[in-house]
Amino acid sequence: MNSIHPRGEAAEGQAALPRVLIVTAVAAERDAVLRGLGGSDRFHVIAAGAGPAAAAAGTAAALAAGDYGCVVNAGIGGGFPEVAPLGSLVVASEIIAADLGAETPEGFRSAAELGFSSVSVPVDSGTAHALAAALAAAGLVVSTGPVLTVSTATGTAETAALLAARHPGAAGEAMEGHGVAVAARALGLPVLELRAVSNPVGPRDRAAWQIPAALNALTEAAAILLEVL
Repeated sequence: MNSIHPRGEAAEGQAALPRVLIVTAVAAERDAVLRGLGGSDRFHVIAAGAGPAAAAAGTAAALAAGDYGCVVNAGIGGGFPEVAPLGSLVVASEIIAADLGAETPEGFRSAAELGFSSVSVPVDSGTAHALAAALAAAGLVVSTGPVLTVSTATGTAETAALLAARHPGAAGEAMEGHGVAVAARALGLPVLELRAVSNPVGPRDRAAWQIPAALNALTEAAAILLEVL
């Protein structure tokens, strides 16, 4: 997989910096990202739909129609409270399909354990670190760690505890990252995942979610993408 060249590495006389595809799930996330980007034509932002299948299909279609140097999955999502509190940001250290596998009498076994395929896609670690550092320098609360992709959002303390035990250090949960990452990896493109935490991973309490605050944090983070990518 190719690496992302941070913005500061482009020297005079070199080709223009490559375009960046940003994939969100829904229009509210797309619009929050666009506000932060301030009209930059280097970034193409799409709302591909919810879930890993829609995310993979939308990403693949966009990549087939354009020329991009990297892909970013961005949006709001759940945070594991011990790592990523409400309103904070998460930069993925890896992107994991957390529920891709099978139930067995001994418990859940991942697709990797069953010998089918890998359930983890690595991010561009150098750029992920640079992004997290830039977000922190801007005064934003940010964590790094695995971000879990699930097809069914966690709604109980029991499931949250099982996921945390299965994936030590997990920072966030969302529904699109692995689909985006697989589509990017198929073309050898580096990928990042950026999430703003709207709710804790655990018991579902819709009334306590902080979606507007998370979308505002996503806008602030998108502005930092202009400096890093």
